Amino acid sequence: MFLRLLFESFRRQKRRKTVALLSIALGMSIATAMIAVGTDIGDKINQELRSLGANLVLTPVEDTLDVNLGGVNLKPASEGAFIREQDLIKIKGIFWGHNIKGYAPFLSAPQAIRAKNTQIEAELIGTYFAQPLRYGKEDFTTGVRSMNPWWKVEGEWPQDYADWPQNQPPNVLIGTKLAEQNNLTVGDAIEIGDKNLRVSGILNSGGSEDQAVVAPLHIVQTILGQPNAVRRVTVSALTKPEDPFARKDPNKMTPAMRDRWYCSPYANSIAFQINEVLPNVRVEQIRQVEQIQGKVLSRVSGLMLLLTLAALLAAALAVSAAMAATILERRQEVGLMKSLGAGNVAVASLFLTEAGFLALAGGLLGFLAGAALAHRIGQSIFGSSIVVHPVVLAVVLCAAVLVTFIGSAGAVRKAMQFDPAVVLRGDA
Repeated sequence: MFLRLLFESFRRQKRRKTVALLSIALGMSIATAMIAVGTDIGDKINQELRSLGANLVLTPVEDTLDVNLGGVNLKPASEGAFIREQDLIKIKGIFWGHNIKGYAPFLSAPQAIRAKNTQIEAELIGTYFAQPLRYGKEDFTTGVRSMNPWWKVEGEWPQDYADWPQNQPPNVLIGTKLAEQNNLTVGDAIEIGDKNLRVSGILNSGGSEDQAVVAPLHIVQTILGQPNAVRRVTVSALTKPEDPFARKDPNKMTPAMRDRWYCSPYANSIAFQINEVLPNVRVEQIRQVEQIQGKVLSRVSGLMLLLTLAALLAAALAVSAAMAATILERRQEVGLMKSLGAGNVAVASLFLTEAGFLALAGGLLGFLAGAALAHRIGQSIFGSSIVVHPVVLAVVLCAAVLVTFIGSAGAVRKAMQFDPAVVLRGDA
């Protein structure tokens, strides 16, 4: 009898059940899309912000050593403070080595440059452009071409190969301002020290490099007579936005807390791990990138949470209205059930079972529509699809059942309060 009543309810009230079903599906589709985007947006925003450049800078620890004795600053001269180039590959060996997306070493010094029978003074900068490297079984390419995507070159990028043909001058870049001031163009020959070089491209970086000559690192090391030397390294790492726990001092933590901090991809913990493999290096954060990431993520997450709550509230209100109308139409049926001996539990079970079926069907439809919506959002905003994890389906179905029961609670309570004698007389 219970199943027959349930079946007849859906057969005779198709319109109201369809309205409730669509309301649940609409609310759950928005909730699914927001949950899916919310679980994946951290990595998406992180990747977008990584395109802004490095978020960690490595310098020799001697550069930051400051010693005062009797009011006299005894900070050592930093001209001889360098990082060994061959040690940089150790960065890929830290616990979060796979989060290191790239690094670019720099070595620079003012130099006299001879070009077109004139001599000019400019900064000579050595770096990686697209240097192929290998760590263990992993091959990767790193340098300013991937680290600084805003660098624009008119002409060709220089090659990083150390085995450049002896009969050809190595290629270098000339900053756009330096080129304009000295009438230098692509293909011109310049001389620095005893090295003949060729301008392969004009660099527009929007920074100090526009007034400099940028060459492969090994060329600058040779000119300066400093093999294997690096003065500064910028590192791009995928990190988790900072929170109060990230800023704690690991030396003051309990072992359990320290393990949790160490195994979280915070910028602080990655810097700590880099310092473990490169003890003579100071690692500093470029905090603007980290702070922007945290602010953007928190604001976007807050907006998505607000949209999700609004969608769930709208679904609950729609279900409440549909259930109230349903029970009002079926008040004589409820009265008859009670007059035949049905208790409040039986009446509530009937309507809550109907609501449960609607919730599961609406939740499933909403999940499918929400997954498609999340995919569309990912393609339009980030240019890549959003991954909808299977656990989201379970969360959405539970949310659908909870929202539907909450929306139905008032109407079901009203049905339980019906007086069968009054209802069957038609007075209610």
